[in-house]
Amino acid sequence: MGMSAYYGPPKPDADMITLIHHAVAVGVTLFDTSDIYGPHTNEVLLGKALQGGVREKVELATKFGISCAGADGNWQIRGDPAYVRTACEGSLARLGVDCIDLYYQHRIDSNVPVEITMGEIKKLVQEGKVNYVGLSEASASTIRRAHAVHPITAVQLEWSLWSRDVEQDIIPTCRTSIIYFSAGNLASELWHTVHWEEDFYPAEQKMVATLQADDFRKSLPRFQPENMEKNAAIFERVSDMAARKGCTPSQLALAWVHHQGSDVCPIPGTTKIENFHQNVGALSVKLAPEEMAELESYASMDAIKGDRYGGTSLNTWKDSETPPLSSWKAT
Repeated sequence: MGMSAYYGPPKPDADMITLIHHAVAVGVTLFDTSDIYGPHTNEVLLGKALQGGVREKVELATKFGISCAGADGNWQIRGDPAYVRTACEGSLARLGVDCIDLYYQHRIDSNVPVEITMGEIKKLVQEGKVNYVGLSEASASTIRRAHAVHPITAVQLEWSLWSRDVEQDIIPTCRTSIIYFSAGNLASELWHTVHWEEDFYPAEQKMVATLQADDFRKSLPRFQPENMEKNAAIFERVSDMAARKGCTPSQLALAWVHHQGSDVCPIPGTTKIENFHQNVGALSVKLAPEEMAELESYASMDAIKGDRYGGTSLNTWKDSETPPLSSWKAT
């Protein structure tokens, strides 16, 4: 996402294609995008990068469900069958592929029963346009309802030291149904903002001030002054442990996710080759059970101050309940 939108201005296509090709050469085999990244421009970028035999070397995930096509330009969450099909056809064209390996519903439409949305995606699978189906920002009950219509292969939302409330219900639900978990949105963690993207410095409020005006992270509740001081204190404890381990705080945070199990896949993002190598280096960070417990004691569910999002139309899994199937009336 950060290559094309929302984390400051878009990066040059040529540089990003070089980075993507470098990642493939190093051994990365999964690329995760969405039609809303740009919007649309990230899929176009990835489509260019996949040419010349690269497509056969990777698994490709993209998403639908957030539309900005309204007259007012505001984002809308849509899961109606007509939109699902139109969105899929658009992604296939922009990516330049015949089939999407993993197709996520990016956000859950609270006006459409999830069974209806999954029913249309099931048709896309039957038509050979989609291989596997995923959900993003879905509650446990929504996951179970969707899974009853068509097997859900993966669920994506933030699971990190910064967001651990998914451990109560969503993670057990996924593991009961043998669903992989994609731990996305790591870039919204304080230490990833500091260390991953544009070489920010951990100087608390000075860090946020270095973000460009159009960077959406400036509006996130966790980075507001009333929350920054307490969250920065947690960051410092993580930084101290990272120093003891001989790694960066972002590598330590990634390693924590890696250690959650083979059914969990972190999704780190970057726009720089040197930061890409730092992310890959997290695979070498080994954490003993007592070290995992120490990290978790720093960032318990009630220790982090501020919600993930604030004042946006991006509903999260907490707002993902849909009407009962019996209430649906096609229009």
